[in-house]
Amino acid sequence: MPFDLRRFDIYRKVPKDLTQPTYTGAIISVCCCLFILFLFLSELTGFIATEIVNELYVDDPDKDSGGKIEVNLNISLPNLHCELVGLDIQDEMGRHEVGHIDNSMKIPLNNGDGCRFEGHFSINKVPGNFHVSTHSATAQPQNPDMTHIIHKLSFGDKLQVQNIHGAFNALEGADKISSNPLASHDYILKIVPTVYEDMNGKQRYSYQYTVANKEYVAYSHTGRIIPAIWFRYDLSPITVKYTERRQPLYRFITSICAIIGGTFTVAGILDSCIFTASEAWKKIQLGKMQ
Repeated sequence: MPFDLRRFDIYRKVPKDLTQPTYTGAIISVCCCLFILFLFLSELTGFIATEIVNELYVDDPDKDSGGKIEVNLNISLPNLHCELVGLDIQDEMGRHEVGHIDNSMKIPLNNGDGCRFEGHFSINKVPGNFHVSTHSATAQPQNPDMTHIIHKLSFGDKLQVQNIHGAFNALEGADKISSNPLASHDYILKIVPTVYEDMNGKQRYSYQYTVANKEYVAYSHTGRIIPAIWFRYDLSPITVKYTERRQPLYRFITSICAIIGGTFTVAGILDSCIFTASEAWKKIQLGKMQ
């Protein structure tokens, strides 16, 4: 007897003359195909799109930075002349710089009565502060007005990723115009290192931060202390990492098989129940069932 490969066919075919099409089966089949198409398009959209996975770990992610963090500051002082405005930087490594001028710009406001300060500078990865004040001015004003609006304060690279909504510029829009003109302002920042890794494995380093602030008029035994806008910072040991990923192909294929198989199985059970019930009803009407 010659070998017949067809004996291993587990998907035996039913002759067409032994099958019976029904309107109910046709309706269920059309609905089933539309449902499969909808789920398939949903899965395809998820497969094409990327997802952002985040994790936390203890480490210094940007070891090539030389222990530095880049800072971008943009602040307006509408009632203080530009020649009086300066940036001072201090930290626990002994840095004490008064009147930092590198990569900074002062733009007069209100016909020269105010000033907009824009600065790009670096700080060490140790606790410290930088502050906008009149300390570097040649002659100190009698009553410096430190009311201000913060347009931008960010650290590290700028991340423009749609699915990441972090506090990368938490002080944006901080408005202290209506505050006491002679008051100092303390912004206490907790800086959190953040890494973003795209699909190609390229990493970008930025920093999120939380902020608390207070406003006060300070005095010493010699009288009122010159007000300033202080940004006191400390670094968190925890790093947040965002990784851009795409759904694996095998998972997409598995989902599609599950959708098609599950839909046809449920539709077959539903069609079988409806057909059996209709046949039983016909027999009852003909009096063939007691």
